Amino acid sequence: MSIYQHFRPEEREFIDQVLQWRSFVENTYAPKLTDFLDPREQQILQSVIGQANDVSFCFFGGTEGAERKRTLLYPDYYVISEEDFQLQLFEIDYPRKFVTIEHPQVLGSLMGMGLTRRKFGDILFEEDRIQFFAAQEVVDYIKLQLTSIGRASISLKEVSLQEALKDEEEWKEQSVTVSSLRLDTVISGVHNISRQKSQLYIQQGLVKINWTTIENPAFDCGEGDVISVRGFGRSKVITIEGKTKKDKWRMTVGKQK
Repeated sequence: MSIYQHFRPEEREFIDQVLQWRSFVENTYAPKLTDFLDPREQQILQSVIGQANDVSFCFFGGTEGAERKRTLLYPDYYVISEEDFQLQLFEIDYPRKFVTIEHPQVLGSLMGMGLTRRKFGDILFEEDRIQFFAAQEVVDYIKLQLTSIGRASISLKEVSLQEALKDEEEWKEQSVTVSSLRLDTVISGVHNISRQKSQLYIQQGLVKINWTTIENPAFDCGEGDVISVRGFGRSKVITIEGKTKKDKWRMTVGKQK
């Protein structure tokens, strides 16, 4: 039975990557550290590696509740420590009295340096304080390149993992009425854009539901789904309240602040 049949076609490349990592550990009898993986990738890795007796794995993203985590795959003799995950936590210093910085701006600036999303972990907010995790191997590059976010000049401070903010995801709630629960319709309703635009974003692979790229505009959304559209940030279907007299769906959605 093929391992691929349990996953979506677009996940095949990542599965092959996981199989390569496993082979590396089996053949070299040495540990292998991955970049930051999103929750869906962590789930796939867990399924693919399974209960392999000779290869173990552990996830760590800097805090207990981290969403994005690096994975260490290691042979059974190996004793792991926090240092093995090679994480650096940065705090962003910026003129807080004059500027407000939001999650999409931080992510946009990080991505604008030409590094992949996998080199960065969670971005943490607590009131006007902002932190983010990065892979140790790109720390010097980040310190050199990241000097502004939006129009604000910033500086970076390296802090210990123990100083990580307790990030509580904040969702700005709003009520939305849509003609159906199709993905394109929901995106249009949440972000106030046309169906044609929503369909284009979906077809271009710019839309993820629960960290998995969905390219089918007719995909049905459900309660609890986290939808991210590149350039628009993240939203979440909090509740679906049922139909109105005009046969439309009323729902409460949250937009990440």
